[in-house]
Amino acid sequence: MSGVILKGRKIERCPMCGYDKFYLDEERGELICMRCGYVVEESMIDYGREWRIFEDESSSRELIRAGKPVSYSKVDLGLTTSFGRGSDFSKLSPKDREKFAELQRWQQILTSSSERNLKHAIRELNRLSSIFNLSEVIKEEASKLYRQAVEKNLVRGRSVENVVAACIYIASRIHGLPLTLNEIAEVSGLSKKEIGKTFRYLYKQLRLKVPPATARDYIYKFGNQLGLSQKTISKALELLSEAEKQGLTSGKGPTGVAAACLYIASLLTGEKKTQGQVAEVARVTEVTIRNRYKELVSKLGLEEKLRKLESLE
Repeated sequence: MSGVILKGRKIERCPMCGYDKFYLDEERGELICMRCGYVVEESMIDYGREWRIFEDESSSRELIRAGKPVSYSKVDLGLTTSFGRGSDFSKLSPKDREKFAELQRWQQILTSSSERNLKHAIRELNRLSSIFNLSEVIKEEASKLYRQAVEKNLVRGRSVENVVAACIYIASRIHGLPLTLNEIAEVSGLSKKEIGKTFRYLYKQLRLKVPPATARDYIYKFGNQLGLSQKTISKALELLSEAEKQGLTSGKGPTGVAAACLYIASLLTGEKKTQGQVAEVARVTEVTIRNRYKELVSKLGLEEKLRKLESLE
């Protein structure tokens, strides 16, 4: 090639020998002088994303270079091609339609048990993801975890639903979404104990690094669900920070601590919520909130302040 434009600038001659013809090595991404072999430009390969959707023949082919990205939340990873759309079959002769129908039947017959298992798992994962309104990132993470569990034969002897629920819980923890085991158990209709057991098993076998759930994340979540103002949520965070400094949260469940902090904060700011209301949102018992409440109020020296507020009502 003679004279090229690269990165917005025109290269007419080799800076070493002045020759004006070049050879483009597409594999290495290098522009080379055809006389002296000097590499005029290198690292021209664009490693960024350049996904294109395969369209019909009427669309421009200039930009079509690749298919869609791999998706773990699809059984076939989004890579399988199909025989065609329904409208395409109407254009075929009766004999050809029969032939394609036979191919489709054989595809179903030859589907392996692992693929059928994966289909069931993906359907369940999509159902729970829809209910919890999970982001695509968390959904993909959960799907990837399930596939890893299948590859390591960790699903055998466990229900698909339990493993899917555990994968969603792990994925939500990895990406900082405060989703509780109680919530997942309630929506999925499974036992919290079984989901927790499966979670611990996968955690150990897959050697995962899952950040611990914190009461801070749950305060934002529960506070918004209770319709509390930012003032009350901020007060709950202050109480939590003080409790953490004094070591009052050590060994305590983060949901119970978050619920108790919000309950106390609602009393202090006048946005009073009952223990029952907070317990329902946090999916913990009123006894748990009551116990955490007594501990925090006593250790943080809030008895007198709360007593005065009660007398003013």
